[in-house]
Amino acid sequence: MTKNIPAGAVDCHAHVTQADASGPQGPNAAHSGNHSVEAYLDVLDGGGISRGVLTAPSFYGTDNSLLLSALARSGGRLRGTATVAPSIDAAALGQMHDLGVDGIRLNYIGRKEFIDLSTPDYQRLFSLLCDLDMHVELWIYSETLPQVAPHLQKSRVKVVLDHFGGPQPKDGTGAGDVSPILELLAQGRTWVKLSAPFRQRGVHLQPCVDAFLDAGGEERLVWASDWPFVRFEDSVTYAQCIDWLFEWIPDERIRNRILVENPKSLFGFS
Repeated sequence: MTKNIPAGAVDCHAHVTQADASGPQGPNAAHSGNHSVEAYLDVLDGGGISRGVLTAPSFYGTDNSLLLSALARSGGRLRGTATVAPSIDAAALGQMHDLGVDGIRLNYIGRKEFIDLSTPDYQRLFSLLCDLDMHVELWIYSETLPQVAPHLQKSRVKVVLDHFGGPQPKDGTGAGDVSPILELLAQGRTWVKLSAPFRQRGVHLQPCVDAFLDAGGEERLVWASDWPFVRFEDSVTYAQCIDWLFEWIPDERIRNRILVENPKSLFGFS
């Protein structure tokens, strides 16, 4: 069955990686494989997807050279989310924004040290992001959100939650607690990516999607593939990622909004 993908559709989360010595190196880079921006653009073309958003892999730390190179070679089809030190100066952040970076990423998963967003450096960074109309992308489990959200809301920076917001499993039934995610959605400056069901700790996702929509999330949901499916390369395909979206959102009007209009305004695509 051929999917009816609307013109201008956006994949809002993917990675480019380079495992050899010519690319940025991090503790897990050797295990990431080589996934070039050209390969990703081919994948987008094969799926009928017009544009994409590249997220800097956490294992590269604050070295965004591979990301920036990919954006420069994308012909304007891609935007990016970078990892930066909280002390980055306004000029450097502005330059990255000019090169196609629309947000910064904070990863709370698998970290030994908690990222404290109450510090002056982070509050200053969020103010700079607001000035540039950039966002903070969070990869976080929902049970940690109450410790983090107040410091983001204080600054009024835009927030994008990776991978359904990481709903907390409850009762061993497959149900997921999305209440902290819904609280953020109600604030009006938060978006949620419908992406990476294979990273969801066994939570059944259709009830989560329905809860997001019931809470008015139609305007603030986006879709993403999480290509190249790091650690799941042999079990996930791009076509599956598209199929999942059509299962979660059978309504074509809402689905097209999630694929086109929401990411277009959120990530600054012209």
